[in-house]
Amino acid sequence: METGLVDCHCHISACEFAEDLEDVIKRTKKAGVQTLISVTEEASEFESVIQLFKSYPDLVAPCFGIHPIQRCGSEKYSSVKIEDLEPALPLFRKYRHDLVAMGEIGLDFTPWYAPTSQEREEQLTVFTKQLEISKELNLPVNIHSRSAAKVTIATLKEQGITCALLHNFAGKLSIALEGVQAGYFFSFPPAVCRNNQRAKLIKQIPLENICLETDSPALGPEKYVRNEPKNILLVCEYIAQLKGITTQMVVNATTENALRLFPKIKKIDSHN
Repeated sequence: METGLVDCHCHISACEFAEDLEDVIKRTKKAGVQTLISVTEEASEFESVIQLFKSYPDLVAPCFGIHPIQRCGSEKYSSVKIEDLEPALPLFRKYRHDLVAMGEIGLDFTPWYAPTSQEREEQLTVFTKQLEISKELNLPVNIHSRSAAKVTIATLKEQGITCALLHNFAGKLSIALEGVQAGYFFSFPPAVCRNNQRAKLIKQIPLENICLETDSPALGPEKYVRNEPKNILLVCEYIAQLKGITTQMVVNATTENALRLFPKIKKIDSHN
């Protein structure tokens, strides 16, 4: 393949990759992936992503973001609070020149994570604050939206956000098309190949608004099996099949889309 692939949303700093990262990277490159846009969920991950960027400057593109759901113990999660954002604030500015986007940020109104209106309001406050910082730093945003698609897209539009990726989008088609109208992009992980729930959405969203992602180590082609960036090829083939076009057309279009959405990765790609 002449054009390299861009994994627009993955967690390459996750502990699941700690044991064999070098092998994962080799397989990633062998699959034709030229850039890994590596997102974070908590401030404690920021330095790890920067270290990976320093170790693999021709591959890893760092993002910083505070996710709407925070880990609060080995098996426990809770809705984000404003104090979860505070340690991140100086780091956004410290590393502003290295970051290619703000992410993973957004809203997650899943009932068991955010059962009260107070929790949802606080999520919205944290999200809005990070959108303001993204504008200040002139960075696109890498968005998580679950059970909150309508509010997420409305908030992005209200805040005047023009460059956004809605990762693993599972909202209604009508809401997705509002996002398309606003110029937003949508990405889908290998897990979409396992069922047809997202097929209608992928068929209807124009190729000019689609990017590729793996969300590794989660959302792979097999349930409960660690996902890797090399699996991005599966999504590529699936999108091509649904749209009745060649895989190479999907590769070319999605890489071009990623370069438009995340212009700072051009510097990384020039090393390849």
